Amino acid sequence: MSKDMYREFSDNVDREVAKLVERTNRDAARVVDRALGRTRTDGAFDAVHWQRRLDDLLTTHRIPGAALAVLADGEIHELASGILHTGTGVDTTTDSVFQIGSVSKGYTAALVLSLADAGKLDLDQPVATVLPDFALADAEAARTITPRQLLNHTSGIEGDYVNDTGRGDDCLARYVDGTRDVGLTNPPGATMSYSSTAYNVLGRIVEVITGRTWDEALKELICDPLGLRQTMTLPEEVLRFRTAMGHMGEPGEDPTPTPLWNMLPRSAGPYGGISATAADVVRFARMFIDGGTAPDGTRVLSAAAVEAMLTREVEMPDQWFLGAHWGLGWGLFEWGGVRGFGHDGSTFGQLSYLRALPEKGLAIALLTNGGGAAPKVHEALCRELSAEFAGVAMPVFGPPDNPPAVDTEPFTGRYEREGFLMTITARAEGEGVLDLRYEGVEGLAGTFDPLVWHLTPVSDTPTKTVFAGRRNDKDAWIPVVFYALPDGTRYVHFGVRATARTT
Repeated sequence: MSKDMYREFSDNVDREVAKLVERTNRDAARVVDRALGRTRTDGAFDAVHWQRRLDDLLTTHRIPGAALAVLADGEIHELASGILHTGTGVDTTTDSVFQIGSVSKGYTAALVLSLADAGKLDLDQPVATVLPDFALADAEAARTITPRQLLNHTSGIEGDYVNDTGRGDDCLARYVDGTRDVGLTNPPGATMSYSSTAYNVLGRIVEVITGRTWDEALKELICDPLGLRQTMTLPEEVLRFRTAMGHMGEPGEDPTPTPLWNMLPRSAGPYGGISATAADVVRFARMFIDGGTAPDGTRVLSAAAVEAMLTREVEMPDQWFLGAHWGLGWGLFEWGGVRGFGHDGSTFGQLSYLRALPEKGLAIALLTNGGGAAPKVHEALCRELSAEFAGVAMPVFGPPDNPPAVDTEPFTGRYEREGFLMTITARAEGEGVLDLRYEGVEGLAGTFDPLVWHLTPVSDTPTKTVFAGRRNDKDAWIPVVFYALPDGTRYVHFGVRATARTT
């Protein structure tokens, strides 16, 4: 070996030894920090610790399986735990595919913004400009609603219209034909009310402008440029991969498999039909962190379009469930002055979560295959990861130790929207001061057992009164907000949806 070769070899050894020492010191410091309750933001990802944490949380909360992906220090870290199906015992792996439910809406929004980028769509012109036959039960609303209102959930269109229009490529066209009988939760622009129906209308706009099905447009305009090779929309594509089966069950119970892998029709695609790995979900989120570009530099969205999707469009009556504001496709929030975006998703027996802090380069995707306590797993992991890798504290929602006294009489009564009834009654004793009974009516009557949440006051102001609700002490607290529109109509905001009081 020549002197030069020996010197190079020696230098390489020295560098590797130095790296090993640095890593060992860093890991030791992390152990000490955790023992002392401190957090670190040095960018290093301790896979052993987070794997143990994921395993423990799934065991504690009886979640069959989950996949976790974290973008931190410029790298995507992947973990998996549990099993895909309690009937087969097949292990969950990082390349396992889950249904991501309504997280799909962020992808549809990106498609729509790509068309606006290209000058093919004006977000502030009526939907009828692109879909001349678009109709709702309220004809005037159908003539005036814009794509922007569809994106930011202020269209007022009833949000839970489900119509299985078959497996054909015309399924979205037929779905939108059926909206002529769909009503409104509120006048367009009056308040924010989450609408899956609106996102299917957006999906149809994509089809008409591109001349492709929504599925094809998603693949060609978003998935392929970003390298999302394990993101798909059709069952025959999902079958190529290890696939999670959904499970149903209450918190604290062992969940059981759903009777079918996917109980959503193909027409649900734009609002909830994507399946993906956790890492692919994080790769999609990374585009918004990187200003609209793919890792190889390919521009997928303009920086202006990304900023538009992350800009506050409307204030949420409920400031906690998915963020204080809504943008063009994402729920928007601030943790300790650091802005972020995200979305939750649920299908029958599968729950998914995405949170990202662009300024910190952090994105977290958790995909689970059931169990009623999945929100608690997400909350714990998201809080701990955002503290360690971004140095920010994720807010905790729940009633104060000494809840304020409120006059409950203005809130009691019936609140109705198509297919659903909420009955608010005063609670005689026990936890909370009000009960919220939630049930299906009309075409949804009897499709699920009525559910009851016990409501405890959180805050009371002249414009809105906030309660924290849960069904039992194993549930996570969720916000329930009562408020009125300028015309005096009283609403409850529950599950990100506005529902008017009828009696």
